Amino acid sequence: MAQTSVIHPNQTNTAANAAASARRGSEVAAPLDAKSLSRGILRLFGRNDIWCLPEMPLRNGRRADLMGMDPKGRIVIVEIKVSRADLLGDNKWPDYLDFCDRFYWGVPPGLDRSPLETEAYQPDCCGIIVADSYDAEIIRPAPSHPLAAARRKVEIERLARASLRRQVTASDPECSAWARTQG
Repeated sequence: MAQTSVIHPNQTNTAANAAASARRGSEVAAPLDAKSLSRGILRLFGRNDIWCLPEMPLRNGRRADLMGMDPKGRIVIVEIKVSRADLLGDNKWPDYLDFCDRFYWGVPPGLDRSPLETEAYQPDCCGIIVADSYDAEIIRPAPSHPLAAARRKVEIERLARASLRRQVTASDPECSAWARTQG
């Protein structure tokens, strides 16, 4: 007769935990892409009741990697950078500041964040989130720079419409023919 092991709720399965840890370790060691960082940031934000849409077009023609809203109706934008070259080559990020109350940089662990401390990256108005594909942590909170009430209202309505449009077209691809390319 084969022997089976029973794991009680207060016990841990060390073999399963070791295997899961090894899998996670190997995935974290692999280069992270923007989608992986986005997943970790979305988990952090979700736990804090901040809901975002990825790849949200802005009215100035730019596209925010993540744009969302916190429980108080404040707009949050996250610009994700996966490498030093990606970070240093971005000169369009100030264009996002007119569309949010809080702006964050989302970067992977191990990325040299020293450029984000220089005046060129306006540390007085930008927060930093370090993320992997499982989770994220706010390393530097983003200071609030409140939008004008009229602009916030417009952006919240745009987020809501984009979210509804994406939900409907995901559930019924036939509707995508009627969806505008506004998000």
